Amino acid sequence: MNAVINLQDNERAPRTAPEAAGPPAAASAYRKQEMRTMSMVQALNSAMEVMLEKDPGVVIFGQDVGYFGGVFRCTEGLQQKYGDDRVFDTPIAEGGIVATAIGMGVNGLRPVVEIQFADYIYPAFDQIASELARLRYRSAGQFWSPVTIRTPCGGGIRGGQTHSQTPEALFAHVCGLKTVMPSNPCDAKGLLISAIEDDDPVIFFEPKRLYNGPFDGDPDKPATSWEHHAKGQVPAGHYRAPLGKAEIVQAGDDVTILAYGTMVHVALAASKQSDINAEVIDVRTLMPLDIDTICTSVCRTGRCVIVHEATRHCGYGAELSAQVQEHCFWNLEAPIERVTGWDTPYPHAQEWAYFPGQARVSEALERISGV
Repeated sequence: MNAVINLQDNERAPRTAPEAAGPPAAASAYRKQEMRTMSMVQALNSAMEVMLEKDPGVVIFGQDVGYFGGVFRCTEGLQQKYGDDRVFDTPIAEGGIVATAIGMGVNGLRPVVEIQFADYIYPAFDQIASELARLRYRSAGQFWSPVTIRTPCGGGIRGGQTHSQTPEALFAHVCGLKTVMPSNPCDAKGLLISAIEDDDPVIFFEPKRLYNGPFDGDPDKPATSWEHHAKGQVPAGHYRAPLGKAEIVQAGDDVTILAYGTMVHVALAASKQSDINAEVIDVRTLMPLDIDTICTSVCRTGRCVIVHEATRHCGYGAELSAQVQEHCFWNLEAPIERVTGWDTPYPHAQEWAYFPGQARVSEALERISGV
C-alpha cells in the first residue's frame, strides 16, 4: 500500500467532539435534501462515501472491502473512486485489523473497519476492550482513537451458528465503547455518519437480514424490499442521526415494547397480530442508552416487553429490564417480559424455532396484558 496521507498533517491537536445532532423528526434540514430510495446496503455505502468525500482522514479497510466491495457489497465502488490508499483489503486477522485502526486513530485518522461477520470479532476483543475502549482514560484524555467498527450480525439467513450471532451485549458492557444497531436504511446512514464523526470508538452492528428489505419474522412470506417502506427514503447527502437517542416507531397505550435491529419489525408485526395497542421503541443506540424515552413510555403504559435476537442469559435485555425496574417500579402493572433467542448456539436446522418470531412476541404481549 502506497500511503499518501501525511500523518504529520493530522497530528493530534486539541479537537472538539462533533456537535450533537438533533432528533431526525425535529431536524428538518435533512428533509430539505434530495431523498433517494435505498436499501440498507446502499445507505451504508452512501454514508461511507459521504465521509470519504468530506474528511480526508477517513480510511476504510477490512477483509474484501476494497476490490470486491465487501461480502455484502456495502463498500462497492469506494476503492475505485477514492483509491486503494483509502479503501483497502486486509489479511484475515481481526486482531491486526483493529490494532492497525487504533494506531491510525491515535495519529489523527478516522478509520472505519469492517469485521466480515460479528461471529469473527472475538479475536479482536482484547484490542477493543483492553486498548481501544480505555485509551482516553489511560492517557488522562491526552490520546483517543475515533475508530468505527462495522460488522454484520444476526440470523434469519440460514447462516448457522458461525454466521448468525449477535454479540452486542459483550460490547455494551465495555466502558468507553458506544454500541449501535440500526433497524432501517435511513437510521443506518445517519447513525453511521454520527459514529464516524464521533471521537469515541463505536461498534456498529448491522442486521444482515435487513440489508435488502424489512423482515417481520415470517420466513414463509415473500421477501420485500425497502422501496415502499418509509424508512427506505434516505437523504442523499450528509446528515446525522443522534447517538444515544431512541425512536418511538409506533405510539400506543397498553404496553411498551423495547427492541432494536430486526426485532423492531417483528415487534410491530406482533403488535398488529395480537391486536394490542403497543408502543414500540427502537432503542437504536445500546450504549449510551436513551433511558428517558424508555421510562417516559413505560411509566405511562405500565407494562414492558423486551425483544432481542441474542441469547437470553446475560443478554442486553437483562440490562434493559433492570433499568426499567429501577426507574419505573412504582408504575409497573405487571412483571417485565423478555422474548429472546434461546441459550444455545444458533441452530441451522431449527433456525425458526430459535428466532424470536411474531408468535412468541404475541404470547408475551397477551400474558403481560392479561388477555
